[in-house]
Amino acid sequence: MIRLKAVKHCTNYRLNFHAFVVKYLGVLLSVRDIDVSKRFYSEVLGLNVVSDLGANVTLTGGISLQTIDTWKVFIQKSESEVIFGGNAGELYFEVEDIEGFCKLLSGRGDVFYVHALHEHPWGQRVVRFYDPDRHIIEVGEDMGVVVKRFIASGLSVGATAARMGVPTAYVEQYL
Repeated sequence: MIRLKAVKHCTNYRLNFHAFVVKYLGVLLSVRDIDVSKRFYSEVLGLNVVSDLGANVTLTGGISLQTIDTWKVFIQKSESEVIFGGNAGELYFEVEDIEGFCKLLSGRGDVFYVHALHEHPWGQRVVRFYDPDRHIIEVGEDMGVVVKRFIASGLSVGATAARMGVPTAYVEQYL
């Protein structure tokens, strides 16, 4: 049992989180085979290794890969408590040529789809697939390309904004 020592006049004490500078550095994914994951992220998404410490690899874009053997120690869990394929989040990327990207994906034997190329109600076309450890990756059409596709189809700036559900200033920034 832990006993806390009472502090007099603690009603005047307030913790101010704004006094701390918290800097976001990226996302870390636990992986079963770090070499397989490095190759996958390099070949499929064009990410490069920034730092390779063996059990931890940092890729361009702020994505870090950590071996499950070390990750389970860090979080003080058993390997069975590290659950892959939870479908509760994703890594998000954009590409200008979504159809060309999908053609490259279709030629790989190690890509398992969450869903094939799909158009969202706002007009962006996306594909979702799993990495080797069943983390979801979404690659979407660059939003500037979406805007330009609608404008090229004859929609006005206002109609494009209405179609996408965004302010006209959002559309105009891509023109």
